[in-house]
Amino acid sequence: MNGVRRFALSCALATCALAQVPQPATAPTSVQIEPLREVEIKPRAGILGQTMISLPEVIQRVLANDRDLEISRIVLEEAGYNVSAAAGAYDPVAGFRAYRTRSVFPIASLIGGAANGKLTQQELNGTPQIGGLFPWMGGSYTANFVNSRQLTDSQFVTLNPQYPNSVSLNLAQPLWRGLRFDENRHRVQVARKNRQLSAEQFRQRVIEIVTQAVGAYWELDFAWHNLDVQTEAVRLAERQYGSNRRQAEQGLLAPIDVVAAQTQVATFEQSLFAAQQALTQAENNLKSLMLPNRSDLLWGAALIPETQPNVNVTVPSLDDAVQQALKSRPELAQSAISLEVNKLDTRLSEEQAKPRIDAFANLTAAGLAGRPLPPGPNPFTAGTDALIGRLNQLSALAGLPPVPPISFGSTAVPAIFLGSYGQSLSSLATGNFPSAQVGLQISFPLRNRTAEAQVATSTAEGRRLRALRDQIEMAVEADVRNSLQAVTSAQSRLDAAVLARRSAEEQYASEQRQFQAGTSTVFLVLQRQTDFISARSREVRARADLGEAIANLDRATARTIEAQKITLVNP
Repeated sequence: MNGVRRFALSCALATCALAQVPQPATAPTSVQIEPLREVEIKPRAGILGQTMISLPEVIQRVLANDRDLEISRIVLEEAGYNVSAAAGAYDPVAGFRAYRTRSVFPIASLIGGAANGKLTQQELNGTPQIGGLFPWMGGSYTANFVNSRQLTDSQFVTLNPQYPNSVSLNLAQPLWRGLRFDENRHRVQVARKNRQLSAEQFRQRVIEIVTQAVGAYWELDFAWHNLDVQTEAVRLAERQYGSNRRQAEQGLLAPIDVVAAQTQVATFEQSLFAAQQALTQAENNLKSLMLPNRSDLLWGAALIPETQPNVNVTVPSLDDAVQQALKSRPELAQSAISLEVNKLDTRLSEEQAKPRIDAFANLTAAGLAGRPLPPGPNPFTAGTDALIGRLNQLSALAGLPPVPPISFGSTAVPAIFLGSYGQSLSSLATGNFPSAQVGLQISFPLRNRTAEAQVATSTAEGRRLRALRDQIEMAVEADVRNSLQAVTSAQSRLDAAVLARRSAEEQYASEQRQFQAGTSTVFLVLQRQTDFISARSREVRARADLGEAIANLDRATARTIEAQKITLVNP
């Protein structure tokens, strides 16, 4: 019995000894793996070269070539012309009136001055004149200078030809309606307000187009960086494929691990082609904004951004941002101008409802000269000569004194009238024959429903504009809050994306080291690789989003022109 036990123990020890003897290893089986199958990366359509471009250059080109902005600039220019046109109501109007007249009048009166029944008169007249409106107090003026040369065959004139002339000044001044405000002053002030309105609309268009250009620039910047990321992803996948293939050919990895690497390469190539398409679209969007026409040579060039986004921007406080927006937003400035125009309309309507009281004055100075006619029979006394002669004969027979001839005064012409046109002007200059007229004209409408309705309409329009301004202010408040939060969130998202990219890069590198040490798998390496590429894409996306959020905040607070150092030159 003891012998049996000893035999069994000896067998067990022999078995353990045999187990400790090293057995010869099985040599790995070598397999042949097909090379990587790649899809050709074709060049982008129509791209023949490349050029570096900065954000200020893009903004300059966009402002120079934007058609909507050019239209706004023309509208602003037209508004300036409208101001000049409205002020032209006060431009003096000069004129000249000249005529030559020959008139033959039938005369059937004994004292008509024509012995043959026809009285002929001729006149040559030239009258320069000037008139206009005063730019203050609503008054008007008219001045004219009458020059005339008259010829007549009347038997009663003592000067022929005659040179009558005169200077007259007519003034009209409203004393109530139109004294402080009238249609012309309303038109001028409204034209100035409309020019301010056009300037604010022009500024708003500049802010909008610059914000759009900045956003397109950062989209292009993102597209290039994303293309680099996807290109790097393909390169890493190809490297992993090569490593897996070598190990599979050595029998260290299964062929399916090579297939997994091939799948990774093809997946990243799809992302690469999508990134290439996105780059082309972003580039063409920017070119559409900044190029003047389709024949520009930059259409055939790849635009490479060289301006880096400022990721260390100082975010203003909410109160400061809102106050800046309320003070500078073009929409609010346009609303304020519309309210001011409404006040002008209301003022004009109230002015039109007043009674009209106008003062007027007419001042005239006259002059006259001519050539005296030779003495001749007095037509008034010529018919009495025979009667006086007969009376004197009878008086002589009766021993009475003779009767003197009938006289209507002296036929001598005053020396002041003797001369030609120059003497008439001299008489005018000395003011020998002045006349003046001063008066008052009153117009009192018994009921002016038109003006009353216009006042009510203007008042209602004012209420509508104030309600609209409240809506605009609320929209501005929401816009500023959203834009401010977008910048804050974009900054935080960028910080998180940078941290995530660093962590994913470290995880990928660690997973590769573990894979090389044989403690990891191809699946985990490819997963870490995908996570790393995704983290890099999110980082470049967050960086571009921050640049666009900053541009949008500048737009919301109306700081775009100042932030981009743009100088607006009004036409």
